[in-house]
Amino acid sequence: MPLYHAPTTDFQFLLKDWLGLDAHYEKLGISDFDSELANEIIAQGAKFALDVVAPLNREGDEEGCTLKDGNITTPKGFADAYQEYVANGWNAMLGTAEYDGQDLPYTMAVPVHEMLNAANLSWRLTTMLTESATLAVTKHASKELKDIYLAKLISGEWTGTMNLTEPHAGTDLSLLSTKAEPQGDGSYKVTGNKIFITAGDHDWSSNVIHLVLARLPDAPKGVKGISLFLVPKFLPDASNEPGEANSLSVGSIEHKMGIKASPTCVMNFDGATGYLVGEENQGLACMFTMMNDARFQVGLQGLGAAEASYQGALTYARERVQSRAPQGIQNPEGKADPIVFQPDVARMLLTQKSLIEGCRALSLFYAKFMDVEKLGEGQEKEDADKILQFLTPICKAFMTDMGLETTSLGVQVFGGHGFIREWGMEQLMRDVRIAMLYEGTNGIQALDLIGRKLTRDGGQMMEATYNAFNALVSDIQDSEAKGLAQGILDDWRASSADCLGMDATTAASAACDYLAYSAYSLIGVLWYSMADKAQASGNAVLAASKMKTRDFYMERILVRRDAHKAAYKAGPESTLAISGNEFDYL
Repeated sequence: MPLYHAPTTDFQFLLKDWLGLDAHYEKLGISDFDSELANEIIAQGAKFALDVVAPLNREGDEEGCTLKDGNITTPKGFADAYQEYVANGWNAMLGTAEYDGQDLPYTMAVPVHEMLNAANLSWRLTTMLTESATLAVTKHASKELKDIYLAKLISGEWTGTMNLTEPHAGTDLSLLSTKAEPQGDGSYKVTGNKIFITAGDHDWSSNVIHLVLARLPDAPKGVKGISLFLVPKFLPDASNEPGEANSLSVGSIEHKMGIKASPTCVMNFDGATGYLVGEENQGLACMFTMMNDARFQVGLQGLGAAEASYQGALTYARERVQSRAPQGIQNPEGKADPIVFQPDVARMLLTQKSLIEGCRALSLFYAKFMDVEKLGEGQEKEDADKILQFLTPICKAFMTDMGLETTSLGVQVFGGHGFIREWGMEQLMRDVRIAMLYEGTNGIQALDLIGRKLTRDGGQMMEATYNAFNALVSDIQDSEAKGLAQGILDDWRASSADCLGMDATTAASAACDYLAYSAYSLIGVLWYSMADKAQASGNAVLAASKMKTRDFYMERILVRRDAHKAAYKAGPESTLAISGNEFDYL
């Protein structure tokens, strides 16, 4: 298994030099936070990822989780690592100070989240869902529920889950059938079955707090009749400690392709006591607070796995000696040259590197607007919300697509050794595959982008996003680079505007290609901006690396944009031409 080291130099450059973290915080009125503190958090997060979480990754995959007598045991060391995580305050980074959270800006927390995903994706999942559940409770629960549950979720003493999917209701939540019967004391009895529940049970914490979508008896049909309920594994006693066991259980744990060290549960709710979160029949809106946060976090899973794969591939390519490089002998003391000098291996490594660093910039750009949406005011806050809504499906879908592509390249660099379990490269590819599926498949993300975020919105979210990227272009000092970046951005804006008149069938056919076209275009703008800022960073190696990687992206990766654009403009006719037994071999 390749040993993961967090890319701290890249994080520090992107936050301080590229995003201008100090000015960003001062503008938001939080000047007690600064880039120096961010660097310290990144350094400590990197140490925790390297020393505590990463060493558990291979063994966790081999051992998996077990269910016995209704209780789940996670792999050796996982629970201990979580206790250390909680004791060091990592779980409380984003929690509100009112309930003992640290209220850190997202721009400080997101790098740590990427590190944890890269070090051990299975381990990170439980903490990720707890953060998302905490956000939903913070924004939508009554003060009474907050006073009981929020401090313990923020500290990590208790963990949280998201319960949406049922055997017959996945993407189409209008089919959801779990029921909630009101009781005389203000509570509800929740009955139903949920599947694919990450960390539905485990041995990490003394209580698990489930957020469950269910229907009230008189609820309207469809998604307008869904409510959200908080259902604890143990009902808190008078001292707010876990008391009586609730009427819920784990039916089974799934046997999966990857993330084997994360317990994915079938949950049975048999008249379990629950409490309404938010308003009746407004559960989906409440849950989307959690889902949108989780979708971005899933994007970070793709990024983290990609970075771990790249590091393993780069180390191996430098050490593996085989054949002579076609451009001339590179290792005169040996009988062959390291394969890193083979043009095809360099192509694979640079494909990984250019996509990873572009997506990392996108994730931190996104985090910047998360800060603004949380702390800003007026039009600035409204615009930040529009930008986040537009970029969320792009971050989730593209960064996870990229994760699979780059981890596959990591296997390829190793050749036959990449297919062997002991090297760890195949695990990264297996683990990241789920990220394209959960929290809404990438096809659903694409439909959301072109359907809800672009056409239904009339282009307002797209315009806010254009303005945000245009501000980056305006700040580019090199005139040639500035012109090229502006050309990419303006082409994207005009092409997006052309989509506004699409009918539903055409838009659905175009969706995945439009999302990919948008991602390659916007990351191209980010690359021109990053490379320009790097020239003034004072780090000559980083400056040269950014410039050369930018050039590779423009010549070898950005051209994919044109293929996706041609595809989505082709219309739905060929996509829908074949039907029935025409799909079969006759």
